[in-house]
Amino acid sequence: MEELTDITAVAAERATSLWDLIDPNGFNTFDLWELLIRFAFNALVVTVIIHLLYYPKSRRRDYYFTFSLISVSIFFLIYLLGGVKLKVGFALGLFAIFGIIRYRTESMPVREMTYLFVIIAISVINALCSNLLQALVANLLFIGWIWLCESSNWIRHVASKLILYDRPELTAPERRSELLEDLRKRTGLEIKRIEVGHIDFLRDTAMLKVYYIPTDEGVNTVDNIVKFPKEGQ
Repeated sequence: MEELTDITAVAAERATSLWDLIDPNGFNTFDLWELLIRFAFNALVVTVIIHLLYYPKSRRRDYYFTFSLISVSIFFLIYLLGGVKLKVGFALGLFAIFGIIRYRTESMPVREMTYLFVIIAISVINALCSNLLQALVANLLFIGWIWLCESSNWIRHVASKLILYDRPELTAPERRSELLEDLRKRTGLEIKRIEVGHIDFLRDTAMLKVYYIPTDEGVNTVDNIVKFPKEGQ
């Protein structure tokens, strides 16, 4: 009988501890509404940036998924740990962590890294900023500036391609106009500038890098390739 009483007492004590952890008396409706409003506001801003500014050019669903979940994770991490005496130092530490990791499983392009940094910054601002009006202005400025940078009316994007050319005799400076006309005719591209690299007269080939105005607004991944891959790779 005494053992049963002890077991009951221990169970009651653990139940009380669990109830204290839930802390129903400390429940604040205002805090819950603040969390929901901040989360909805952050989700709206991040969705506008990812879906309307980033995705139309890249069409990368994997990064869409990554940016969205990182935003949610960072927001809740910063907001729910806001009472811990880490604040801005902890938030800045997250930038350092992601800067070191850089998703080592895959080399992330500069544009994607920039958007990742922006998403983290916005999530931290929306979670920590005590004045929602200031947060709103900051988010609108973020969106406006990103739109301006992505707009082709403000900065015209010039893409590039490497071409293994079979007429090295046209690479002479005095025949540059012939080279430009031949490349425009054979590639159909609006070529603006040509850089001549390696020339192999034994094989009658030359490596050219041409800069052209793309016909679409998509991101050209060839910009990151600076040399031809070796055979067998």
